[in-house]
Amino acid sequence: QVHLEESGGGSVQAGGSLELSCVVSGFTFGEAGMGWYHQAPGNECEYVLTVTKDGETYYADSVKGRFTAAQDNAKTTAYLQMNNLQPEDTGIYYCAVRNSRIWWSPLPRSKGPCFRDNGNIYWGLGTQVTVSS
Repeated sequence: QVHLEESGGGSVQAGGSLELSCVVSGFTFGEAGMGWYHQAPGNECEYVLTVTKDGETYYADSVKGRFTAAQDNAKTTAYLQMNNLQPEDTGIYYCAVRNSRIWWSPLPRSKGPCFRDNGNIYWGLGTQVTVSS
């Protein structure tokens, strides 16, 4: 059973920083791809970044140069360092991993429903980030 839990969200002023964490069990980063997704209020989920099984990282244009992905050596915790946060970054941030049985299948980089393809993708419950101007 794969379980993901995000933490680290909070409220910051524009220009501030936060680091989100995603702790996984039943999965080790590197078995398959992982990703961070953002759901702004009233919107669908948009990808923030995805990391392939081999560690190649793809960032959404909106976060390039501001957000950085990392993992711990044990490969059970992923981090999302978010710098220079802006009000449009407000929303819920979700961590997701691909079911390792289909490890070759990339995580989506298109806008769509959160918790899509459940079972082929495992999702955490998210952590709230609020950025005020």
